[in-house]
Amino acid sequence: MKFIKYLVLGVFFGIILSKAEVISWYRIYEMFKFQSFHMYGVIGSAVLVGIIFIAIVKKTNLKSLYGETIVIPPKQLSIPRYLYGGIIFGLGWALLGACPGPMFILLGSGYSVLIIPILAAILGTYTYGVVRDKIPH
Repeated sequence: MKFIKYLVLGVFFGIILSKAEVISWYRIYEMFKFQSFHMYGVIGSAVLVGIIFIAIVKKTNLKSLYGETIVIPPKQLSIPRYLYGGIIFGLGWALLGACPGPMFILLGSGYSVLIIPILAAILGTYTYGVVRDKIPH
């Protein structure tokens, strides 16, 4: 019962992404072929909102819902790390036609075949957690 608000918010967000056609394989295919601005516009607006929100958090010392101070640690730029990670993520996205968030929305929309990539993503996340300390960052 404690997490019901997160479930409701997630369902609402899923409906928004569905109505915006962000989970559409065709829209993703158009994006990778540079035939449409739709997905670039959605992703660009999300990045812009994120930049603005992070700036507000840093300037106002905003607190979490539980009253804790939000701390955003500085990141060290590691070009190979982000390049390799981006390539792997992009290849998976292009092959599957969905990034991790919409996979759950597609599953909820009745595309039961998405259970396989979801399980693979969970396994990949678990594997990373196991080997994280052994790989260079």
